[in-house]
This record gives sequence, C-alpha cells and structure tokens, in this order.
Amino acid sequence: MRPNHVKSKVKSGGVSIGAMMFEFNTTGIGRIAAQAGADFSVFDMEHTGWSVETIRMLLATTRSVNMISMVRIPATEYHFIARVLDMGSMGVMVPMVESAAQAKMIVASAKYPPLGRRGAAFGVSHDDYAGGDIVEKIRTANSESLIIAQIETATGVRNVDEIAAVDGIDVLWVGHFDLSCSLGIPGEFTHPKFLAAIDRVTAAAKRHGKALGRLVTDIPSGLDCAARGFDFLAWHGDVWALQQAVRAGIEELKAGIAAQSAKPAAKAKKGK
Repeated sequence: MRPNHVKSKVKSGGVSIGAMMFEFNTTGIGRIAAQAGADFSVFDMEHTGWSVETIRMLLATTRSVNMISMVRIPATEYHFIARVLDMGSMGVMVPMVESAAQAKMIVASAKYPPLGRRGAAFGVSHDDYAGGDIVEKIRTANSESLIIAQIETATGVRNVDEIAAVDGIDVLWVGHFDLSCSLGIPGEFTHPKFLAAIDRVTAAAKRHGKALGRLVTDIPSGLDCAARGFDFLAWHGDVWALQQAVRAGIEELKAGIAAQSAKPAAKAKKGK
C-alpha cells in the first residue's frame, strides 16, 4: 500500500484539506480535485446511491494522482468496509458512530490480523496487482489506512470519549447537519447546545490524539473550524462547489451587463 501522506500530515500537526464527491461519477473528477490542490477526496456512498462498481471506477481513475482517495460507506458493515479497502480506497468514513463497541468493530473490519479480521487478498486493486512480501503488505495496509468515525448524534457525542479512545480510529468527523437534527436544533450551528457538543468532541480528539474533521462550505466557517482545532477539513462537495461557482459567475456577469447598459442611458440623459 502506498504511503498515506494525509494521515502522516495530520499526525505531525498539519491541516489537511480535501473535498467530498456526491454527484459527478466521472473518470476525471478525482484528478480534477487533485489538480485543484485537494489533499484527499471522499467518495460518498451514504447519500448518493453509488454502487460498489461506481466506487471502483472512481478509485481506479484516481490512483494516478498524489491525492488520497477514501470512501464514505452507508453503514457499519464488514462487507462495506473491507470491500472499499480492497478496491483501493486508502481510508473509510463511517457514519453514525455511537459507541466504543461500534468503533472497535469498524477497526477490526478494516485491519488485517493480528489487529483485526479483514480478509486477505493480494495482487488485486488495493496493492496495484503487484507481487511482493505479504507480511510487509499487511503491515503497511494496517498502518497507512485511515479510519474516520462520524460523530453526528447526541448518543455519539455522549460516548465520544470512549470512541476516541479506540486504537485505530484516526479521525473524529462532526456530521454537523445530522448532529444538529439529533440535538433537536436543525441547522442551528451557533446554538449553545451545538457548540457544547462541538467542544465535547474537540476535547475528546485532543485528549486521545485524534484528528478532527468536518465539511465546510464557506471560508469564514472553515477558518472558525481551524481556530477550534479542526485539522481535517473537506472544502465543499462537488455539486455545491459547481453550483456556487456558476451562481457567482452568472451574478457577476449580470451585474456587469446591467452596469454597461446603464452607461449609455446616463450619457443620453446628459446630452439632453
């Protein structure tokens, strides 16, 4: 398995910034993100309906760039975790993590023995169909794969310290919309209950040496998260980034055309 520079970056105190992919299952989307400067991409299976075949294509067409490709699976199930790793994902994001037992099951499903129970297959996608020392492949796969536990429910927040204590969990990721809904304050990200939950997750990450992640959709919120200790940030998702860029361009162009149209009318008025 190739080195995971995102994992080493956050472990050494750096901030890793990437993107999430929800809509555009094209052969170029991962490489486009890489050329835009993304450290990582997370291909989503939870909300997209993308099949394992789609994920396999996305992972395969992104292997050529120096960007870490990961997958958010739809549920805590062995067959989701092990399969996306076998297809070449260098990490797995798991939604709705609520207990230490669940976190341990995730780690066991992602790691080869003696650290877990992931089934062994070599000379396939995850090791680029290459031969080599199997013992070394197991060692590097266990050390380089990145495991992200999403904390996005009131129960997850309540148990976050126990979750963060599980060896093998690398990132605590705040699912902010789900968390606000679970707390009974949908979309109220400045509500005291939400901020208290963030503080609890942040403290657990710091106490146990875990990275802290979240999706951000504007610069002020991204900077605020960084100031709060978030060091694993996804800048937007593909669909919203495109929509935002198109909207901004159209609005600016419309404003420019309106300004141009107003100038001749103003000159004509002066001439009268």
